[in-house]
Amino acid sequence: MNRLLVILILLLGSVVVTPAQAATTITVDGTQGGRTYDGVGAVSGGGGNSKLLLDYPEPQRGQILDYLFKPGYGAGVQLFKVEIGGDMNSTDGSEPSHMHTRNDENYQRGYEWWLMEQAKARNPSIKLAGLAWGAPGWIGNGEFWSQDMVDYIVKWLKGARDHHGLTIDYIGGWNENGWDRGWFVALKKALRDNDLPTLVVGADSTGWGVADDMVNDSAFHDAVDVLGTHYPCDGANGGGATAYSCHSTSTAQNIGKPLWAAENGSQDFHLGADRMARQIILGYVDAKMTAYINWPLIAALPPGLPWVTTGLAEAPQPWSGKFEIGKQAWTMAHFTQFTRLGWKFVDSASGLLDGNRANGSYISLQAANHSAHSTVIETTRASQPQTVTFNVRGGLPTGPMRVYATNLRSTNPADWFVRKADVSPGSALTLQPGHIYSVSTLTGQGKGTAASPGGGGFPLPHKDDFESYDLARPARYLADQHGSFEVVGCGGGRGGKCVRQMAPVKVIPWQDNSATPYALIGDNSLGDYTISSDVMFEQAASVSLLGRFGDRDYWEVGRINAYHVKVASNGAWSIARGSTSGAMTVLASGTRAALGTNSWHTVSASFQGSTITARVDDQVLGSATDGAYRSGPGGLQVGEWRNVQFDDLALTGGSAATAYKIVNRNSGKLLSTSGEEIVQSSDNGSAAQRWRQDGTALINVGSGKALDVPGFSTTPGTQLIQWTPNGGANQQWTISSAGGYSTLTNSHSGLPAEVSGSSTTDGAPVVQGNATGGRNQQWTLVPAND
Repeated sequence: MNRLLVILILLLGSVVVTPAQAATTITVDGTQGGRTYDGVGAVSGGGGNSKLLLDYPEPQRGQILDYLFKPGYGAGVQLFKVEIGGDMNSTDGSEPSHMHTRNDENYQRGYEWWLMEQAKARNPSIKLAGLAWGAPGWIGNGEFWSQDMVDYIVKWLKGARDHHGLTIDYIGGWNENGWDRGWFVALKKALRDNDLPTLVVGADSTGWGVADDMVNDSAFHDAVDVLGTHYPCDGANGGGATAYSCHSTSTAQNIGKPLWAAENGSQDFHLGADRMARQIILGYVDAKMTAYINWPLIAALPPGLPWVTTGLAEAPQPWSGKFEIGKQAWTMAHFTQFTRLGWKFVDSASGLLDGNRANGSYISLQAANHSAHSTVIETTRASQPQTVTFNVRGGLPTGPMRVYATNLRSTNPADWFVRKADVSPGSALTLQPGHIYSVSTLTGQGKGTAASPGGGGFPLPHKDDFESYDLARPARYLADQHGSFEVVGCGGGRGGKCVRQMAPVKVIPWQDNSATPYALIGDNSLGDYTISSDVMFEQAASVSLLGRFGDRDYWEVGRINAYHVKVASNGAWSIARGSTSGAMTVLASGTRAALGTNSWHTVSASFQGSTITARVDDQVLGSATDGAYRSGPGGLQVGEWRNVQFDDLALTGGSAATAYKIVNRNSGKLLSTSGEEIVQSSDNGSAAQRWRQDGTALINVGSGKALDVPGFSTTPGTQLIQWTPNGGANQQWTISSAGGYSTLTNSHSGLPAEVSGSSTTDGAPVVQGNATGGRNQQWTLVPAND
């Protein structure tokens, strides 16, 4: 063989050939058609998830609202749905009805009116929607699908208009409870009869079977203006959703009505960002859905509830003003800040990158007058860079286009919603993996700069005589979970104002449960404390003061990990330990003289170490010893669906549950949370870096969630997460000390917690690993109740 040829072969064999980047050409043509864009937005409700936002001080409250609603500043919500309150738990709390009884009407209750007003003031173009999750028990004698419920909704719509100047653009039926065709027909007739321009969404449940019924029932077809389904993308709602594809049916697509993802999301405010990007884009590419509504708007609720970090932002500390804007908010901004309601999708410029779903997907939209156009692209599953080239024609602007990008794989907010170099038609844009991009001729985008103050635990003493509130308003920091607790004029011969549980009969629930009314106050910083309240029974009933609330069953919302100090109007009393399993362990009980009705008595419950003491009118009823629960919020509970009044609510005395900084020996960094994940980070004073011991569990002070090995994994290298406390062995840790340092060993896997790769970098993952005795597996627990 020729020597030169041999040399060439050898040289070529040594060359590393780099795989070619995937390339896509996107042609945005103004002459091409598509459906009308109805917006991207969020839900307040379903339920109680916005309550603590109302209690925030200024300027923080206004800053949070700007991040949610103000155009060109943050999430820029375009389509805002709220719950029509029904006095019942609808996931993370309950929201008050405008009609507790058939003869009662009040259009100032709760906070959804206020929140819609704030949204509309910041963005007059925003569209508003309403939906009921349940209803007061008087409706239809317990039947939701009734004329009573039609009338109830019509009165709510007219209350919004007449008392708040709000036009509700869309109205639904019964959240995730199917549909009744005749009821929707009756609702549509009532809207017309009352000159209400509101459009009807059918049917806010899962699947597209509503379209099949509409085809077979012309009256039902004419009554429904928008087909809205819930969670139409891959995976169940919540952490398991993948959103690798989205779904509708040919019947739905051809029925001639808009299709909406009327509720989607249910994701952590940081970790769900990649799924949100896919849900919105693939929602149109795969299923022709023209609106996306994220559940929920914000996580502004007490700890220990099922979805405490879910939404666009987190705001659980009104007493400190602390808040955090999530990566999901900036993902939403990639759509809302680059579109306007009423634009048209460009079907020929929407699809999959290089025809490969794993590379990513994109949608393009144009202004109705051809004055602007935008393309949003996601590369959330991509493994290598790609290029796109834009062609623009058909009367659309052909000048340079602005480019904004968010690195969805970064935990650094500086990498979110960043303006990049402009790109011109015909030029190539390089797309990095794990990103979302907006490419647009629109201007006016922005990223708000308001910063949160540092956090802090619930301040003691807390005393509230309720005199500072208007009537029918909720009390500060008191978060209704079932029933409705609101400010009224006191009864029983007492002047001034009190809080009254307003729902007199069992409600029509979203999901049936056996719970009775209760409300929570405080956070996980509360360890040893006394909760007290004056109480007046309007009828024979019982009340409980709750202490050290830590967790709740999802469906049976009255099954809670908490202590109950219960006193009945007939004088019976008890101290009990509740649990999410439904077990109620009585620790002490007895009977005293009847308290009767229409007279006031002071009830208190003290939690000091493992001792629980019950008192009425400063008389000790009894005490019990139990160490199951160490810290958590307090609360008020009414044992039956009765009207009971409370006054002079106080949380006093005691000491905070001991909190710890857990410091890695190798890096000097702290065990911290980042969304759902556990990482190390420099000390910034936040509650996300503080932990308390609850038995053998380690509970994060900021979130109330437990240090957890996901999926009961026994694999070294598995990153640790925080998760709702459930008592599982994967949430139990043995803390063994030697040489001045401690090892945190998981009880299920037998593997210790370590900083991956002995990294000293902020954000490095904390994983479980094979025991080596290395410095990256050694920790110091430093008391941190400062």
